[in-house]
Amino acid sequence: MEEIISPFIQPNLRKLLSFATSERNIDREYELYIHSPVRVLYGYIFEDEVVGCIGIEILDLKRCEIKHIAVFPNHRGKGLGSKMISFIKHPVPFVIAETDKEAVIFYENYGFKITSLGEKYPGVERFQCILKNK
Repeated sequence: MEEIISPFIQPNLRKLLSFATSERNIDREYELYIHSPVRVLYGYIFEDEVVGCIGIEILDLKRCEIKHIAVFPNHRGKGLGSKMISFIKHPVPFVIAETDKEAVIFYENYGFKITSLGEKYPGVERFQCILKNK
């Protein structure tokens, strides 16, 4: 894992972020990672290529929120998402995330406690995921 600090978004990173946010939000979100002191974007490197990413917002010394997590389809199912969460949860005892129904099982399998937030957007149920380190 390495922190991504390039002022310019690389095409493969743009594609990864498109899995985790809408196309219209990619540039704005990337700018937040580059310029905000509380946001950090990490890339999972495999054979000199970024194949996964996880972006967090540091809420305080004990809490962070996963803002984005994505893995290229041909690398899914190999535990990369879990490795990225393990990497970020090490320094903080409390990790939160908000997700859709499709990703709930991923977070549940990792040990997050899942709570429905209801229909935050028309026809879209969202879920809060909380992981407390023991």
